[in-house]
Amino acid sequence: IMVLWLLSVGQKLLLWGVLGAVSLAGATLTLNLLQSVARYAWKWQQLRSLPTLEGAYPLLGHSLMIKPDARDFFQQLIRYTEEYRHLPLLTLWLGTIPLVVLYNAENVEVILSSSKQIDKSSMYKFLEPWLGLGLLTSTGNKWRSRRKMLTPTFHFTILEDFLDVMNEQATILVTKLEKHVNQEAFNCFFYITLCALDIICETAMGKNIGAQSNDDSEYVRAVYRVSDSIHRRMKAPWLWFDFLYFMFKDGQEYRKSLKILHNFTSNVITERASEMKRDEERSHDDKDIPPHKNKCKAFLDLLLNVTDDKGNKLSHEDIREEVDTFMFEGHDTTAAAINSSLYLLGFYPEVQKKVDNELDEVFGKSDRPATLEDLKKLKYLECVIKESLRLFPSVPFFARSINEDCEIAGHKIVKDSQVIIVPYALHRDPRYFPNPEEFRPERFFPENSKGRHSYAYVPFSAGPRNCIGQKFAIMEEKTILSCILRHFWVESNQKREELGLAGELILRPTNGIWIKLKRRNTDES
Repeated sequence: IMVLWLLSVGQKLLLWGVLGAVSLAGATLTLNLLQSVARYAWKWQQLRSLPTLEGAYPLLGHSLMIKPDARDFFQQLIRYTEEYRHLPLLTLWLGTIPLVVLYNAENVEVILSSSKQIDKSSMYKFLEPWLGLGLLTSTGNKWRSRRKMLTPTFHFTILEDFLDVMNEQATILVTKLEKHVNQEAFNCFFYITLCALDIICETAMGKNIGAQSNDDSEYVRAVYRVSDSIHRRMKAPWLWFDFLYFMFKDGQEYRKSLKILHNFTSNVITERASEMKRDEERSHDDKDIPPHKNKCKAFLDLLLNVTDDKGNKLSHEDIREEVDTFMFEGHDTTAAAINSSLYLLGFYPEVQKKVDNELDEVFGKSDRPATLEDLKKLKYLECVIKESLRLFPSVPFFARSINEDCEIAGHKIVKDSQVIIVPYALHRDPRYFPNPEEFRPERFFPENSKGRHSYAYVPFSAGPRNCIGQKFAIMEEKTILSCILRHFWVESNQKREELGLAGELILRPTNGIWIKLKRRNTDES
């Protein structure tokens, strides 16, 4: 009887404990919800004077209006910026989060030029499982220290070492394109992307993955799956909670792909660190034996040796964050820029002819690899790239989280608001770019750029958090384009509205870039 009584009491105590825990959890959840609603109400009150898109609902904001499809969403956002260009800014509410959209130079400068407003938007947290807190996602003292450490690795004398890799992969690309000469139009987008992926893998990690030869590699597939998953999640507030997201198939696939990427990078870092240690030991044991040398030093080699002001080296995890960041930022963006340049050159033969003449002046009839001096002489081609990035910026929008109250165009923007800068719209301001839809590389001649607002054109962002790799990107784009255009004449009949532009993590033509190729320096061209 005593045992039964004790069991009965135990069951009651357990039940009371469970009920107490549930009640406590419920109370905590309710309290957090009330706090969120209170913060939302306060922000709404503070920002109500800002120009705001109509049709918002309490708590939901404009979420029900936002198109789920990346192409539709991008076109929707651009339509808003065109419709409200006469206003200094526009506010959208994504659930309870205010998004302040900026699309003119004077207001963009307030944010990008600030040494205080350097926090990336909370949306970037979805990149953290992949990139950790590297140069793209970190902030505050960690970002400042990391930026200072890494800036020397992008010095032009170091970038010159990567030119061999760029020339080699550009030559492989030209060989792959040969089969399309005098054939029907084809989609060149993935040819260019795989070439850029090979270049960033070899320059960032010293690893040749042969993406152009094997476009079905596990690593390549994982890169695209992770990128697509991140973008889809960013636009769906109901998937912002990890426990919910990872219940769905997309979240589970994301985890699997992420493991592939991290394992690949970690293995490469471990291999290279061991190799460098062996070289050092060999050199120490026998000074007559030269150390093993790669064709060029990869960023990884530099990261393994870089130190901060106190002489501390980066940890394995730190290095992986930065290598993964280079991989993420360093291939899709440059590929998008090269693709848009090819498309525009194919559509504007008179511009392509000027590039053709410049290539003749620099290279003659030679098909030798490009040198750094050659690239410096390709000034008109550089203007073509810049004008292509004006019309089709590789990164269609980027965002900051306001870490202290600030004023934009006479309006108070409260702390924790999210500011979205839209280069696609910013670059079409007729005050700085008359007839903005026209493709005119001459806009970037020094005499035509004089007096233009320095924040009217920001394809690589601007200010303290500008893109550390922009010289690398322009160098790669000039190398690949010059190689292609020294072999082929490009034609494109695709209209801009047929591109199906989607504002994902990069500006992606969902319908591809369709071009025709002819042999260069023939009667056809």
